[in-house]
Amino acid sequence: MKFLSTRGQTPALGFSDAVATGLAPDGGLYLPETLPDLSGELARFEGLDYPALCFEFLRIFATDIPPETLRGLVAASYTRFSDPAIAPLKPLAKNLYVLELFHGPTLAFKDFALQLLGNLYAHQCQVRKEVINVLGATSGDTGAAAIHGLIGRPRTVIFILYPDGRVSPLQERQMTCTGADNVFAIAVDGTFDDAQAVVKQVFGDQGFRTRHHLSAVNSINLARVLAQCVYYLHAWLRLPAAERGNVEFVVPTGNFGNVLAGWMLQKMGVPIRGFRVATNQNDILYRLFTTGEYRVGQVQPSLAPSMDIQVASNFERFIYYSVGRDPERVRQVMQTFRDTGAYQFENFDRDTFSASRTSDAEIAEIIGRVHRDYGYVADPHTACGFKDVNPDRVQVVLSTASPAKFPETIQAAIGVTPTHPSLEELKARTVVKYRLKATASAIRSFIVARAG
Repeated sequence: MKFLSTRGQTPALGFSDAVATGLAPDGGLYLPETLPDLSGELARFEGLDYPALCFEFLRIFATDIPPETLRGLVAASYTRFSDPAIAPLKPLAKNLYVLELFHGPTLAFKDFALQLLGNLYAHQCQVRKEVINVLGATSGDTGAAAIHGLIGRPRTVIFILYPDGRVSPLQERQMTCTGADNVFAIAVDGTFDDAQAVVKQVFGDQGFRTRHHLSAVNSINLARVLAQCVYYLHAWLRLPAAERGNVEFVVPTGNFGNVLAGWMLQKMGVPIRGFRVATNQNDILYRLFTTGEYRVGQVQPSLAPSMDIQVASNFERFIYYSVGRDPERVRQVMQTFRDTGAYQFENFDRDTFSASRTSDAEIAEIIGRVHRDYGYVADPHTACGFKDVNPDRVQVVLSTASPAKFPETIQAAIGVTPTHPSLEELKARTVVKYRLKATASAIRSFIVARAG
């Protein structure tokens, strides 16, 4: 299978090259040349455990990796998850489930893709005898998961930018207390959007990018989205057969990658009824799905910091499909957005998507209500998914992070302080971070001095 840029001005690549490249040279994002039809495969997928299902799904796309090699890479990616189900689906009430995605090594849903991506990178470095310098930006969980997917790997160095003072203290410690020689956590001034913009500028310097073998770890990387498709499929297959056609996945999201993965799976023939995009008070996606206008606002620090985003990196992939897979139209839309900070969609699929917005005050109230009504402790991001529970639909709320990563917020809401051994251990370690300005020149100089 080949993969095309959303902007249509760069040659198609195979899976491994598209993963290694990350951001396309024309500034676009890679997508499969065609989406497969999985409708005839669903019965065969029934009963497969998570690694087996992931392998069967990815082999459709990763056609340049020998099947047994891919099977081994996938199997190795899910050995560090603490729950045997990997992604347990738990019923809370009639028509209401929670899909727990936080049992990986960094206690967040990003582990599903980034443990796999780390293994794909390591395989590529071994086969091609190359060094890869991985660059990414994070609003919290991506950075920790990316680091722990690559920590100590030979031939890899990882540079992660994050907004200083705008991630939770434990999220920061997961990035800065590794003690690994190949990990560089870089605290920059401003917001996640500022950090992400710098990363895109660095990738836009084609000479620098080629010279230093840069690869992307953010959800702009194709492998991230494809790996996340699998937990939607896994959950759908574990619902009672009578409920599958009426299921709505409720997705806390800021960067749109998580919900995009589910939507792409629907486009592959899995009969999912719809998706609710659950935002915090940084509600650009809520405003989009309720008004049709995509307009950037000011980032407001919140109790759900991983969603403190205004420029959703993965939205370009959605635009590509929305405009009929027309790269020229994508370029026009993205130029309009860059010039004005806004874009008005003429036609929008409101049958598939709905949206909700949750303020900080509501997050605290919802954490308390969910604990009282269901005996369940939700982290601040997951709490946004419980804003509007619809008893007329089967709803699966994606639980994106462990509540133990946000102990102060949980304590204030329900009087209980959640803990986790891996997080407690971090508190005794030394923080090692690098303060830099959020400029491409500063990041380039830093990479030159430390690149593999």
